[in-house]
Amino acid sequence: MAISSTASRANQYQRIALGSFIEDYNNRIDIVSFDPETLSNQNPPNLSVEHPYPPTKLMFSPSSLHKSNDLLASSGDYLRLWEVRDSASVEPLLVLNNSKTTHDKEVHDIAWGEARVFASVSADGSVRIFDLRDKEHSTIIYESPRPDTPLLRLAWNKQDLRYMATILMDSNKVVILDIRSPTIPVAELERHMASVNAIAWAPQSCRHICSAGDDSQALIWELPTVAGPNGIDPMSMCSATSEINQLRWSAALPDWIAIAFSNKMQLLKV
Repeated sequence: MAISSTASRANQYQRIALGSFIEDYNNRIDIVSFDPETLSNQNPPNLSVEHPYPPTKLMFSPSSLHKSNDLLASSGDYLRLWEVRDSASVEPLLVLNNSKTTHDKEVHDIAWGEARVFASVSADGSVRIFDLRDKEHSTIIYESPRPDTPLLRLAWNKQDLRYMATILMDSNKVVILDIRSPTIPVAELERHMASVNAIAWAPQSCRHICSAGDDSQALIWELPTVAGPNGIDPMSMCSATSEINQLRWSAALPDWIAIAFSNKMQLLKV
């Protein structure tokens, strides 16, 4: 799931990209539009494209990089770039394949920080920071405390680039990191009753983060000014009818959070 950083020029709706998860070759990406004024959504049939294998990540480009139409990236067997046009069509642009990698194991997620700097988490249990000016080298700032435990998701705080959040496979914790003090988390959020699947920082606040997991709960946390290793309770929660596997906090509409569970996508007003 991904939320565009800009509204559609044609109707001012908020675009949301949804990828299916079927364990075979035949999957799809659907682009739906949400109107926060009327609380309605549209799902034009021509804004749906076939995708080989389930997309493991969907990401819209920032609005400042592409002003005419939305660009959407999807990862899976290859990295694919799509153009979502205001004429209500999705056109494939590029298919990128490069077998050269600096990791020995699978990369599960990436997050962009400042210009030319991004971070990744992978099956080797590390958080690595890369600089496009020196792509052959990376800096490890955190490693899983459990040997051979993959890190699944990564979120970089856009309001304060010193902070990141990550989650471990089969763990109910959200790990908060300060890149100035690597290796030791500044906080661990431990109120989920089952594995955490998704995390997202608030786009307008450096102290708020949302998490969701297999306990069918979406929790919003407010981090204290001086964070401790534990003992933080969520400030609000929302329950779904089944395990929540995806979560996005809209940058263009910061009062709205999208969650995905079962075959549903639900929008929450914060």
